[in-house]
Amino acid sequence: MKKSTQSTILTAILLLSAGVLRAQPAEKSVPFFKNGEAQIVQAFEDPEKWIRHDLWVETEFDTDGDGKLDRMHVAVTRPYQTDTENLKLPVIYVSSPYFAGVAPPTNGLFWDVKHELGEVAKERVHPEVTRTGNRPIISNSHIQKWVPRGYIVVHSSSPGTGLSQGAPTVGGDNESLAPKAVIDWLCGRIPGYASPSGKEQVKAFWSTGKVGMTGTSYNGTIPLAAATTGVAGLEAIIPIAPNTSYYHYYRSNGLVRSPGGYLGEDIDVLYDFIHSGDESKRAYNNATVRDQEMKNGMDRITGDYNDFWAGRDYLNDMAPMKAALLMSHGFNDWNVMPEHSYRIYKAAKDKGIPAQIYYHQNGHGGPPPMKMMNRWFTRYLHGVENGVENDAKAWIVRENDEMENPTPYDAYPHPEASNVALYPHPGAPEKGSLGLARPKGKTTEKLIDNYSFSGAALAQAESTDHRLLYVTPQLSKAVHLSGTARVTIKVASSKPAANLSVWLVSLPWNQKKTAKITDNIITRGWADPQNHASITKGEPLEAGTFYELSFDLMPDDQIIPKGQQIGFMVFSSDKEFTLWPDPGTELTIDLGATTLQLPVVGGAKAFANALND
Repeated sequence: MKKSTQSTILTAILLLSAGVLRAQPAEKSVPFFKNGEAQIVQAFEDPEKWIRHDLWVETEFDTDGDGKLDRMHVAVTRPYQTDTENLKLPVIYVSSPYFAGVAPPTNGLFWDVKHELGEVAKERVHPEVTRTGNRPIISNSHIQKWVPRGYIVVHSSSPGTGLSQGAPTVGGDNESLAPKAVIDWLCGRIPGYASPSGKEQVKAFWSTGKVGMTGTSYNGTIPLAAATTGVAGLEAIIPIAPNTSYYHYYRSNGLVRSPGGYLGEDIDVLYDFIHSGDESKRAYNNATVRDQEMKNGMDRITGDYNDFWAGRDYLNDMAPMKAALLMSHGFNDWNVMPEHSYRIYKAAKDKGIPAQIYYHQNGHGGPPPMKMMNRWFTRYLHGVENGVENDAKAWIVRENDEMENPTPYDAYPHPEASNVALYPHPGAPEKGSLGLARPKGKTTEKLIDNYSFSGAALAQAESTDHRLLYVTPQLSKAVHLSGTARVTIKVASSKPAANLSVWLVSLPWNQKKTAKITDNIITRGWADPQNHASITKGEPLEAGTFYELSFDLMPDDQIIPKGQQIGFMVFSSDKEFTLWPDPGTELTIDLGATTLQLPVVGGAKAFANALND
C-alpha cells in the first residue's frame, strides 16, 4: 500500500473519531416507477430473502356450528426490508377455495343429465377432499410477478377450505365477509392471531393500508365479493373470468344448463369439490349447507330464479362497491361465460366507478397484459398519477392478434354498434335464409329434439330434422359484431317442457384441425320456454300452444370475414350443456314472429352494404 493511501485512511479515521465526518447510511430500498409502471427492484428480487409467515384472521361469522367466530388462514410474502428498513408497501391479495386441494374425479360426482325435464335425477356421489399443503405457504401464485415490483403478496384460503375455519357456501355471504376481514386486518382495524384459537396477536405493521385483489375463475370471483362489501382499503380489483352469479353459471333463462366442459355440474357439486376444511366439521357443514340450504334452494326441477340464487348474484350487492375495476374475460369462455364480466362492468361504469374491460377471443382464463395490470395497481395502490383512468375503457383482442396486443376502443359495446333486425325464411330440413325482410304470411317449421347430435354436427349438416338453420347471403364485406345479440322466438312444444338452444355460427364451417373457435361459433344462448313470462316462475306448456319468449345470447365482439355467411340455428337439447330428455319432442317455430337482433358496427346500413355485391 502506498504511503499516500495509508495517510488518507488514517486521516479519515481520525476525523470520524472526532465527529468531523459522519458515516453515511445505506440507501433504502423503495419502489420506483417508469412510464407509469412499477419496476423490478433488485433488492426485492431474491426469494431467499423474502419473509414468509402465516396467521389467522377472525371474521364476524360462525358457519361451522362450533359456537366460535370462524378464523381465516392467511399467508404473507414480503421483502425483508419491511423488517429491516421499516418499509411499508401496498398489498396484492389473492383468495381461493382451491389452495388446499380438491375432490378427485370420482364417477358419479356430477348429476346424471339423461332424464326427462322436470324429473328428479338419481342421487350422486359425495367424494371427500384430502387436504394438501404445508404451513406457512398457502400458495406461490403471483409472488414472482409482484413482490419484486414493490408489493406484498397475501394469500388466504376461503371459508371451509384448507386451514380456514367455517363452511364453504359457494357464493354465500361468508365468502364476501371473509376477504373483508383480511382487508380489515391489513388496514389495522382488527387483530390477526398466530394460531387458529390462540390470543397472541399478529399485526400488519408493514402494510400501507392500500389493497388490490386479483385471481382467475373462482379466485376472480372473490375480489368482486370483497368489493361488494365496500370495505375501506380495497382500492382496486382485477377479476379474471369471474363467476359473478351462480344462477348465470348453472342456469340460463329458466333452463338447467351446465357450464361448458362440466356436464352435470351444479352448485352442490362445486361445494363437494372444494370442501377441504377441517374433517371434524365436514358433517355439520354438509348437513346445513349442502343437504339443506343448497338442496332446498338450487331447484334442478324448474330452473327458476329464486331467493337462493338472488343471494349468490353479486350484481344485487353492488351498492357499496367503490374499488376501481379492471375486468378480463374471453368471448369464447363457455365455462364462465362472457356475460359474467359484462354485467358487472356495465353496472360499475353506470355507478361512476373507474372501470375498464379487456376481452380476448379465447376460452376460460387469460389475464390482461402485464402492462395494463401494472398500470392499474400502480395508479390505485401506489398512488402514482399515471393517467390510467383516462385510457380506453375497452380493450378487445382482435381475431388474429396476440393477447398482449389488444385494440383500444372508447367503449364496449362499440359506440357505433346498433341492433339490426334479421328474419328467418323457411327452408327446413335444409337451410332457410336470413335477411332484412320479414317473411310474408304465417309460416311455421318443425324440428325434432335429439340430444345425440352435437351442435357442431347440426350446424354442418346439409339436411336434418333436428335443427332449423337460417343463413344470410355470402358477405361481400366483413361485418363487425359488437354487443349482445337478442332473439325473440314464438314456439310451440309437443310436450309440457322442452330445452331451447340457439347458436349463431359462421359458415361454411372450418373443419381443419387448425381452425380457431372464432372461425365457427359466433355466440350461443339457451332458454326454457316454460319461463316465457318470467325467469322466477315457469309454467307447463300446453301442447301445440305457441309462446313468445325473448332472451339475450352471450356478448361478443367479432369480425365476420368477407365470404362467410351468418347462420341462426335453433334446436332443442344441446348435448354439451343441457339435460338429455328422450328424443322425440317436437318444437314448432312461427317464423313470422321470430326475430334476431344483431349488434352491428355501423348498423343497418353497414349490414345491408355487406349483403350487396
